[in-house]
Amino acid sequence: MALPAPPPARAFAELDTAPAPALALAPAPLGRSGPPALPGREVHVSGSAELSARPDRARVSVRLGSRKEAAGAARSSVSRRLEYIAHSARQRGVPEENMTVTEDFSKVENTYQMEAEVCIIFSDFGKMQNVCNLLIEKLGTAVTISPPHFYHTPEAIDTLRRQVCVAAVGNTRRKAQEVCRLFGQSLGKPLLIKEEETKEWGGHIDSYLPRSPDSLTLQERIQSATAYASSRVFAVFEIKGKENRRNKFL
Repeated sequence: MALPAPPPARAFAELDTAPAPALALAPAPLGRSGPPALPGREVHVSGSAELSARPDRARVSVRLGSRKEAAGAARSSVSRRLEYIAHSARQRGVPEENMTVTEDFSKVENTYQMEAEVCIIFSDFGKMQNVCNLLIEKLGTAVTISPPHFYHTPEAIDTLRRQVCVAAVGNTRRKAQEVCRLFGQSLGKPLLIKEEETKEWGGHIDSYLPRSPDSLTLQERIQSATAYASSRVFAVFEIKGKENRRNKFL
């Protein structure tokens, strides 16, 4: 599904040019440079940012089974393959806590059927490909490997939200500086910073959502699971006064 087109970038600024009341100013103390701040003068600016984050986790399911006349034979056949799968993943740096094994044992007519599934969580997609390629090479049709399911951990989504907000604030401050330079003013401290709107689309939190069609390549799957976020910020900055151009070149 095509992602919605981002809104065109727009910057709004309002410079309060109302004349300040007349003040009797004392001479600036020695060591201080630049004119004093003019009271009541502000610049109002809104800016935005948009960032994306690739998925940071992938889930792969490996299914296997055996049907034998003897219960022990069915269990033994599956157990040997389970141990090989777990050993191969551990050798390539997958922690034990990232592997979950479920088993189902049943009797079908005069035979015994053992089925198992190994769910492996990867944070390194290169290791994931290495493990899957090895299992296909060594076990072949004795196992069924699902296409990888890519997703974001809640921590990754929280990081994306913070980063896009910080980026929007930075863009807003730069726009305020541009406005002040246009009028020959110097930007002061922020008086108000408010996040007006946030949007998120694409990607998904860790949940068992329907997988992408099998025809997608690995990179297409990663792209389809990429998360996007945008933030619009409104800010008010004080105006310190005329820009001291002499100091800029010292």
